[in-house]
Amino acid sequence: MKKCFLISLMFWWTFLGATQANALRIVVLYPGASQIIKALGIEDEVVGVTRHDHFFPKATKVGSHLRPNLELIKALRLDVLIVGSKRAFPDELAGRFDAKVYRYDPRTLDEILKCIKDLGNILGREEKARQLIVKLSAKLTQVKPLPYQPKVIYEITSLPLKVAGQKSIVTDIIRAAGGINPVNVQKKHVLISPEKIIALSPDFYLYQEGPMNRNPVPPKERPYFKSLSAVVVKVPEIEFARPGLNSFDAVIKLNSLFWKHYRPTK
Repeated sequence: MKKCFLISLMFWWTFLGATQANALRIVVLYPGASQIIKALGIEDEVVGVTRHDHFFPKATKVGSHLRPNLELIKALRLDVLIVGSKRAFPDELAGRFDAKVYRYDPRTLDEILKCIKDLGNILGREEKARQLIVKLSAKLTQVKPLPYQPKVIYEITSLPLKVAGQKSIVTDIIRAAGGINPVNVQKKHVLISPEKIIALSPDFYLYQEGPMNRNPVPPKERPYFKSLSAVVVKVPEIEFARPGLNSFDAVIKLNSLFWKHYRPTK
C-alpha cells in the first residue's frame, strides 16, 4: 500500500511538473485582447497586465499600455507578449523581449475575428476560438436592416475636438449597424472644427465618456454647437472605442438606437 502511494505521488509530481513546464506565461498590454483571452478559458497563464486591466486580478500590474514597465515585464519571464498598435508599442521595444510578440490592433469587426483565431492558435485554444467566432458572427444577425442610412459622428475628445476617422473601429461599428461615418479622412482620430461638423449635418452625434474624454460637457450645452440638430447620445468609451468582444454588442445597441429615433417621411 505504501509503495502504491509513493508511486502515485511520484506520478502527480511528474504530471504537475510537466503541466507547469508547458504552461505559457502571458503578458497583455491591451485590455481589449484580455476580453478575448478570458473568453478562451485562459486565466492563470496571464501573469502581467496594464493597471486599467481588471480581467485578471491575480496578474502583476506592469504600468499603462503607453508606458509599460519593461524591466518588470522581463522579470515575469514571459513566453507571449500581446501589445497594441505600433504607435503604442514600437517594433524596437518588441525586439527587446525573448518572447513571441503578437500585435493586437484590429480596426474592423472582421479583423477582431481574425485576431481571435490567431490568439486561439498561439495559446492552444483553437476550438474555443472557433466557437467564439461562431457566437459573435451569429450575434450580428440581430441587426435589423434600416430603411435609411443615418450619418453618425463619433466624438473621441471634446478638448481638443477630435472625432473618429475611417480607420477607427467605431466607423466599422457604425457601418455594421446600418449607418455611415461622414468624416471621410483615412485616420483613426481626426481633429475637426465645430463648423465642419455642423456642415456635415449628422443625424446622430455620439460622444464617448472614459479615460480619453473625461467628464465632457454635453454637446448641446456647448456654445459652438447651438445649431447642431443631430440626436446626441453619450456612450461608454470602453464599449465603442476599444476593439474587442464589446464591439459586437455595440453594433446591436447602435442599430437599436437608429430604429428608436427613426421617423419615416410622409
